Amino acid sequence: MKWNLRLAAANKGIWKASELQRSLAEHGLVISAGKMSGLWSGQPVSLKLEDLDVICVVLGCEIGDLLIPEPEKVRRPGQQAVVQEATTGSLVVPAVVPKRRDGRSLPPM
Repeated sequence: MKWNLRLAAANKGIWKASELQRSLAEHGLVISAGKMSGLWSGQPVSLKLEDLDVICVVLGCEIGDLLIPEPEKVRRPGQQAVVQEATTGSLVVPAVVPKRRDGRSLPPM
């Protein structure tokens, strides 16, 4: 999931985290400066569903405006992760590392 709070806030005309923090407080959601910084500038570590409701009310948006799904980042069981290098455009497949079934580590190679 991609957290999209800043764009949703900008669509409402809110350009600073402190503006949004004040608006949230007016609606009963008091957020510390540290948590507000995390919400504003990156991916939130945790967020209550009730808090999401208040954010959506303040911004006049839907939950889909705040959380953008990124299904291409999900690895399915048995599927190898394939990384594409930006510089060369070639595909890099990670090396297969054998694992013991009993959970113990293998000796160094």
